[in-house]
Amino acid sequence: LYLYRLKEPSVLLAAIRDSLGLLLWHQDSFAYADSYDEAAKRYRGLRCGQIVSLSEENLSGLLVKSEIARRQQEAESKVQGTPPGPKEGSATGAAPGVIGGDKAPGPGGKPVQAPAPKRYHGSVTLDPTRVGRDAGRIADEVIAHLAGLVGSKVKVTLEIEAEIPSGAPDKVVRTVTENGRTLKFTSQGIEED
Repeated sequence: LYLYRLKEPSVLLAAIRDSLGLLLWHQDSFAYADSYDEAAKRYRGLRCGQIVSLSEENLSGLLVKSEIARRQQEAESKVQGTPPGPKEGSATGAAPGVIGGDKAPGPGGKPVQAPAPKRYHGSVTLDPTRVGRDAGRIADEVIAHLAGLVGSKVKVTLEIEAEIPSGAPDKVVRTVTENGRTLKFTSQGIEED
């Protein structure tokens, strides 16, 4: 791999930081770990598809190939009996114990395992002047965590609704319609009333 000369180390750190939080990290990027445990043959503090704070003063972590990180995630999930992905209280923003709640003792004194949530849905109104920025944050902070779960099927739909009191000029109608067709919109329309 050949890397062009970098102006300063912060350029490389920014590229690594941006890559760690990618939505499709397992295809396009890598994971991050705090260290490697030789005896256990596993990475400690493994984080996949999550934004990690890096600085020039603290460069003790490791970059981990995505396929190796996924294998470790899957192996750990089989042992723990939980789906691979961010743990409770990790960078997902959930506090420990929130998912599934406290486990009360069941018959025989063993804790009853609450079923794990199986669906997520959400909608948000975006500022039309900052759609790119806001959609990027949503992709990093919500969609990436859901898409990073093994076996998950995530569907994202963008809905646009515009009211134009004075009416849209023919040029704008033509441009928007052609662009929507080119971008493979499943439905679109401009109405006179």
